[in-house]
Amino acid sequence: MSKALIAMSGGVDSSVAAVLMKEQGYEPIGVTMKLYDNEDIQISREKTCCSLSDVEDARTVALKVGFPYYVFNFKAEFQEKVIRKFVESYREGRTPNPCIDCNRYLKFAELYRRAKELGCEYIVTGHYARIRYNEAAQKYELLKGVDEAKDQSYVLYHLTQEQLARTKFPLGEFTKEEIRKKAQEAGLLNADKHDSQDICFIPDGNHKKFIEGYTGQKAGTGNFVDINGKVVGTQQGYYRYTVGQRKGVQVKREGKNYVLEIRAETNEVVIGRNKDLFRSKLIADDFHWICGEEPKQPVNVTARTRYHQTLAAATAAVLEDGRVCVAFEEPQRAITKGQSVVLYDGEVVLGGGTIAQVL
Repeated sequence: MSKALIAMSGGVDSSVAAVLMKEQGYEPIGVTMKLYDNEDIQISREKTCCSLSDVEDARTVALKVGFPYYVFNFKAEFQEKVIRKFVESYREGRTPNPCIDCNRYLKFAELYRRAKELGCEYIVTGHYARIRYNEAAQKYELLKGVDEAKDQSYVLYHLTQEQLARTKFPLGEFTKEEIRKKAQEAGLLNADKHDSQDICFIPDGNHKKFIEGYTGQKAGTGNFVDINGKVVGTQQGYYRYTVGQRKGVQVKREGKNYVLEIRAETNEVVIGRNKDLFRSKLIADDFHWICGEEPKQPVNVTARTRYHQTLAAATAAVLEDGRVCVAFEEPQRAITKGQSVVLYDGEVVLGGGTIAQVL
């Protein structure tokens, strides 16, 4: 019987993933990654950390279904690979996606090493995505989940051929409604547990407060400027803002105003109208092609530049330095440096990278 290491968050999705793997004849081993302490995310020791209740939920599911369960300490790795990178990105005027980095460096790197130590053939997560082997190309492919509303392929574009060969996404063929029903049928205590929506280490959603607490430094007062450079207001730290944002933009300028650009070096936030947010071209670096080979010629794709954004027709071309230029057929709203652009061919994920320039 093959062993499968189940990454368990305490939520309904990863719990049902464990149930499904056992039903399919695998020997599950549950594991929760301990990523931070309360003090690391500036929550007082006296307050109950949400992750403690999540651990207990995961442990209870493992006990009920009947498989061993462990908690692994990945605090140092999470601090270095996710939190520090998150803070640095915001301070450089970019808007990162820490979930992508957590998947890349923790779930599908550190956890893989632990899986080998435990003799597990597969890593299993509760992501809504699918994997298939393309016989003709002799390559593994990452596909969107069948539930379009829950599809999580966008945050998995860093998966390699080796990782895809040793990964299972048992939820990919199901809808969220079907998964909750399976949880109820299995008698799981978390069948109706709400999905987590916020960044796990910023439970109150206050990026500015977190960054200033982490660095011990204040951003200082800066200016709002219009596209002509005219000062139209003041703001209390450029990293409170992201491209496309309207909330919190207090300026002496009539009409609706949106963030167009973050200028970290001068602590300026450029604002303009909604029509000024649309761009047709970007350049992405740190690009990963899932098949392991970059295309020699420009390819027609669909792409998204934000999680769950509607896919848009585009052409992708690899530049001489390995970066990728993505040109959209129709201008896209609020393309943001630091976010990821992910390319698709139908339901197949071709790859993705970090948006470095917006043209």
